Amino acid sequence: MLASFLIMLREGIEAALIVGIIASYLARTGRSEYVPTVWVGVLLAAALSLFVGAAVLAVGGDFPQKTQELFEAAIGTVAVVVLISMVFWMRKASRSIRAQMQSEIDAVFADDRGPVWGLIGLSFFAVAREGLESVFFLLAIFQQSPGPAAPVGALLGIGCAVLLGFGIYRGGLRLDLRRFFLWTGVFVIFVAAGLAASVLRNLHEAGIWNFLQQPAWDLSRALPLSSVTGTLLSGMFGYHDTPAVGEVILWALVLGVTLFFFFRPAEPSASAPAASPARREA
Repeated sequence: MLASFLIMLREGIEAALIVGIIASYLARTGRSEYVPTVWVGVLLAAALSLFVGAAVLAVGGDFPQKTQELFEAAIGTVAVVVLISMVFWMRKASRSIRAQMQSEIDAVFADDRGPVWGLIGLSFFAVAREGLESVFFLLAIFQQSPGPAAPVGALLGIGCAVLLGFGIYRGGLRLDLRRFFLWTGVFVIFVAAGLAASVLRNLHEAGIWNFLQQPAWDLSRALPLSSVTGTLLSGMFGYHDTPAVGEVILWALVLGVTLFFFFRPAEPSASAPAASPARREA
């Protein structure tokens, strides 16, 4: 439940920030009459995300057991790639996303064809990206954590994101977004590493991966998967009480490599102007 809540909170705030930037810039530049157009794009993006999620579930529900395991491995792989790329995209884009969106809005109004379809497309593609990312993540989490907890957590996350986004847009709420995205990014990386380990488990159950299958450890008595704590850790981080050696190796690789690049200081831009001789002498 916590994993789906935090991921949907993060994804929802990302989408709310983009929509808020578009709406506030339109209002600030005297174009408030076009704000409803933005919501058309948002609703279309939400509908597309729901349709894709329902279609993927419908397709995968009729597979035999081994094919089902392979299907879950494919969904998990997509979810891992999406989660990690989402973290790094937001880390990079957060510095310039406002200026980029405002520039795109100005380009839409400069188009001779008119701004309506351009604004719909701008909001649609911005929100659809977050929505489709969320679909694959939630599918992977729901496969790991059957029951109502994960869907309830996702709905609560979306609801909180909407409220926070509205508060930020109205200007009454100040949120340290840099710190928020930093620490939720770390959490997402741990979730992605757990999903990667579960992908290897699915591939083994599908009969494709049969290497490094000896148990790395056995915590079935100390912390069984069926316990409340074990269930929570499984839903959040892909915990297993008797993981195979290959799963532990893959988990450590994904976690270590991703955290290394995530915390590595950003390199200065090559286009940054060099300091003048007079400034260097000072």
